[in-house]
Amino acid sequence: MMKLLISSMIILTIIMMLMIITMMISKKSNMDREKSSPFECGFDPINSPRISFSLHFFLMAVIFLIFDVEIVLILPITIMTKFMITKEWMMSSLFVMTVLILGLMHEWNQGMLQWTN
Repeated sequence: MMKLLISSMIILTIIMMLMIITMMISKKSNMDREKSSPFECGFDPINSPRISFSLHFFLMAVIFLIFDVEIVLILPITIMTKFMITKEWMMSSLFVMTVLILGLMHEWNQGMLQWTN
């Protein structure tokens, strides 16, 4: 037990020393205007680098990704018909589909699927 404690202390000491050394080496100057500005082919930027982003578009993209993952979960259900008892397969398939449909209904009721407000 004592060997484990000593070795963990040595490892933590080495890690802390490496962290301090890397922080000292990687000090960057935030005062340089050229490095902190966006790069546009060597010219000064015309517009602000921060453009407005539609939050609704982002939420639609997230919903799309969620349903993409759900499709990946649904596809193996058809393959499992060979390996499962029919009653168990029907119950698990029904459960998965019910959860997905309830999630879709919830998003619809919240107004997330309407592109324009």
